[in-house]
Amino acid sequence: MADKTVLVSGGSGYIAGFLIRQLVLQGWTVHTTVRDLAREPAVRQLLAVDNSRLRFFAADLTADAGWDQAMAGCSRVAHVASPLPAGVPQSADDLVVPARDGALRALRAAKAAGVKRFVMTSSVAAIAYGRGRGVHHFTEADWTQLDQPGLTPYIQSKTIAERAARDWMATEGAGMEYCSINPSVVLGPVWSRDYSASVVIIKKLLDGSLGACPDIGFGVVDVRDVADLHVRALMSPASMAGQRFIANDRFMKLRDIADVLRAGLGPQASKVTTRNVPDWLVRLAARFNPLARAVVGELGSVRHQSAIHAQSVLGWTARPAEQSIVDTARSLIDLGIVKV
Repeated sequence: MADKTVLVSGGSGYIAGFLIRQLVLQGWTVHTTVRDLAREPAVRQLLAVDNSRLRFFAADLTADAGWDQAMAGCSRVAHVASPLPAGVPQSADDLVVPARDGALRALRAAKAAGVKRFVMTSSVAAIAYGRGRGVHHFTEADWTQLDQPGLTPYIQSKTIAERAARDWMATEGAGMEYCSINPSVVLGPVWSRDYSASVVIIKKLLDGSLGACPDIGFGVVDVRDVADLHVRALMSPASMAGQRFIANDRFMKLRDIADVLRAGLGPQASKVTTRNVPDWLVRLAARFNPLARAVVGELGSVRHQSAIHAQSVLGWTARPAEQSIVDTARSLIDLGIVKV
């Protein structure tokens, strides 16, 4: 490929860091955005790649400034930046507005810059929610049902942002290919104390702050494999126009994850709970605890999300979820984030 300059938005983020590393190692020049250029030295130090192939630009999801400069000269875009909270925000708009408007800003700037392919990091949150109890099977053809009660602001934001991006492409995107990558819960090794909110699940199990496991679960996928799927979508010689790729290994209940930690870490997992919490107690807690309220709608729901499409179209494979879980835990311990 003659023109090997790519923009990865949200360069200080968890997925973006692994993606930037893979792209630079494969000979790409990477432009990346951060909200504040004061972060650049720290992010460069963490990434530890060829600095001559990495350029930083200040750009924010909530403002137009900087996006045109960041896109200049890029043939490909991986729009990874999206708000991901550690807690539950006061209003859904705190996440929905920056996720949706940020995606549209990036798309407009990409089109103006002559970008050929735009790969957006969405989520299975846009596919597999709002179905309630029972066993459900999902493919890329499915969408989260936004009219159902109990959906978290994060689930709403990912669904609305991806729909808005696809609607924009249908009317304004001629000449540019758009596809989305839809990962499940992203785990794997962390590099620093600035880690993704998805990793908090493992931290809470390890440090004992999660005293019992409610009957909830989620698909698990490794951050290294999510980055690899982005690279494949960016580089594939086939058209990616309109494509959607689920990135997932398998669905696991919270108690299954606890069992993996205890089996994989031995004495280091001594604080990991083996208790289950009954549904009625979660519903009671939901009256005054926003975190409990956020999971009530998912009690008893099993969501199998098939990655066959990514495997068949892009030759992608995922490492076992068990490995991702243990690697996450070991990195948290090694960095001193969790004391065991």
